[in-house]
Amino acid sequence: MNPLESWTEEQRSAFLYRACADAESGTVRAELFRRLAGEAEAQATIWRAQLTARGHPAPGPFVPDARTRLVARLVQWLGPRRLRNVLSAMKVRGMTIYGSAPPSEPGHSAPAVGSQFERRHRGLGSGGNLRAAVFGVNDGLVSNASLILGVAGASTDVKVVVLTGVAGMAAGAFAMAAGEYVSVQSQRELYEYQIGLERDELKEYPEAEAQELALIYAAKGLPAKQADRLAKRLVADPEHALDTLAREELGLNPGELGSPLGAASSSLISFAVGAFAPLAPYLFGGGDHALPWTIGITATGLFGVGAALSLFTGRNALYSGARMLLLGAIAGAVTFAIGRTLGIAAG
Repeated sequence: MNPLESWTEEQRSAFLYRACADAESGTVRAELFRRLAGEAEAQATIWRAQLTARGHPAPGPFVPDARTRLVARLVQWLGPRRLRNVLSAMKVRGMTIYGSAPPSEPGHSAPAVGSQFERRHRGLGSGGNLRAAVFGVNDGLVSNASLILGVAGASTDVKVVVLTGVAGMAAGAFAMAAGEYVSVQSQRELYEYQIGLERDELKEYPEAEAQELALIYAAKGLPAKQADRLAKRLVADPEHALDTLAREELGLNPGELGSPLGAASSSLISFAVGAFAPLAPYLFGGGDHALPWTIGITATGLFGVGAALSLFTGRNALYSGARMLLLGAIAGAVTFAIGRTLGIAAG
């Protein structure tokens, strides 16, 4: 690690911790952030000593950059809870205190408070790929059906409709795949960078990392002595220490950072499947009946997708299906009307 960069990172973290403490004034979390700021400054002192030991000049007083000042101002306006993802990306630890239950020591049962709520959300996370696939099918279905209806409203030429539908399916699928790849890859790079920092810090000053972890556990509700004992025990086990720090300080699961290629492939396939459905009647010789068939297939698909989404929302399947059908019908009707108006004007 570059000592100057590490010193800057710790000083920036301390600055943001104090902004969080000010925003949480009067709460238990304010004391947590003040103590974490102190820990970050102590770690910055270690890096400063390493820098001078290598013959480099000591850094001057820390001056936060524009990004750090902006985030600190937003924390004052919106609070740390709303900005926890941004703060985590800037090496502000402890964001897992918002909405998470305290841990338990080995041999003790975990607190029951909120356990049902957390299980439901872990279920949502584990079903993320399925949910993304359902949304991908929905995006392809709505966008390509609307495109086909718009063109069909303007022209009765089947070849024009087919060409438009195929182009819309291909362009949409590859655009979705590219966007998903960039999104997941960027997120993965950020997570890997954060975990790498934790790995280096655990190697450089394990006692300080244990203290940070104990502060977070205490803020979650564990008694101070129990939190300190648990943190030291976890950090003393090199095999599991990094995993624990990533989960508790960063809110990350190192084993589930996401696959950019997998996300892109899933997005491409699911969008293409959805986009193909309204196009199928035109491809397989529907003739004069192709448009009614497209409308029927699209309506059935929209209702089915809406009902499937109820698995993730907990809402009534009939209600979810009807809502999705209504929204899709509005989109299709509007684009058909626009196509018909433009077709008449051009004719």
